[in-house]
Amino acid sequence: MNVYFCQHCGERLFFENTFCISCNHTLGFLPDRLQISVLTGAGGEWGSLIPEAEGFLYRKCRNYEAENACNWMIAADDPEAFCISCRLVQVIPDLSAPGNRESWVKMEAAKRRLIYSLLKLRLPVIPKTVDAANGLAFAFLADPATPMSESERILTGHMNGIITINLEEADDAVREKTRLNMREVYRTLLGHFRHECAHYYWDLLVRSDPRIDEVRGMFGDERADYGAALQSYYQAGPPADWGVRFVTPYAAAHPWEDWAETWSHYLHIMDTLESASAGGVEIRLKGEHRALQNPYGLDFPSIRENWHALRFVINSLNRSMGMADPYPFILSDAVTEKLAFIHHWISRRPALASVPAAPPAVQQVLP
Repeated sequence: MNVYFCQHCGERLFFENTFCISCNHTLGFLPDRLQISVLTGAGGEWGSLIPEAEGFLYRKCRNYEAENACNWMIAADDPEAFCISCRLVQVIPDLSAPGNRESWVKMEAAKRRLIYSLLKLRLPVIPKTVDAANGLAFAFLADPATPMSESERILTGHMNGIITINLEEADDAVREKTRLNMREVYRTLLGHFRHECAHYYWDLLVRSDPRIDEVRGMFGDERADYGAALQSYYQAGPPADWGVRFVTPYAAAHPWEDWAETWSHYLHIMDTLESASAGGVEIRLKGEHRALQNPYGLDFPSIRENWHALRFVINSLNRSMGMADPYPFILSDAVTEKLAFIHHWISRRPALASVPAAPPAVQQVLP
């Protein structure tokens, strides 16, 4: 994630800011520029103080204008009501139910960070309203309020381009309890988005690619029975040597999960390195102080070297605050090879990040 500054007063800005806390100017994120901009004008159409956007007019996303649950903008002549991120959502929960609105806002914020990374990597982000067969969509669902069996619970997962996430994953207390019960060292809302999108991009970019045997050689043959593999994993656990071959225990369950876990960690690494480099963080490598480089455009050995140094710093900072390591993982040589494979797989493919115009999307609200 980049680091942003107010174009009016120079104040530092978070990715989620809707106004500058110093000069009170209205802000909006411009997906076509991947920049947060001070907005100028009024009457529903806004200009930008970013020089590259001079002469362009924008509108606020409907979820920004009406719900204050977004801060992304749309080109003024775009027929869509929702921004690139919000138009991907097909179903939202009943926002009048206690706690649902707060959880939905957290879900949208995490999704926007995912979409930023996908756009930065120049991966295709095409809504199902544009391409029903190959497009991407999200459904945010809540468990029934009445007593239920395990079979009635909403399962977080991916199927046919639709990523479903249980709303309770936005509840910190519930998510932490689940993390402890499942003996996971890491479980975050953003992590779910990154993991599930990996399954979508497997279907989009790998399944029909003539080079799929290269992927199978690295991650295993995904044609192995998925249901049986998961049942075996939950009954017997991962192999004893999982740490040598996989980034997490769950990655050992099936080749699809190995791909998804490795993909999500690649996004963790790229986003964190970009944040650190944009913030001017320096690291010490082999006795020399060196400014971190933006990872986009670097070869993977350089990314790995920078990440190993930064990982030590951020874990040390958290320990200084009495908090758990934000990245409690060891990247073995085998895992590093898989991360490098995903890096090259993404880097060598043609960019398909454009989002064609679409008829207005409809966000369905479930009771």
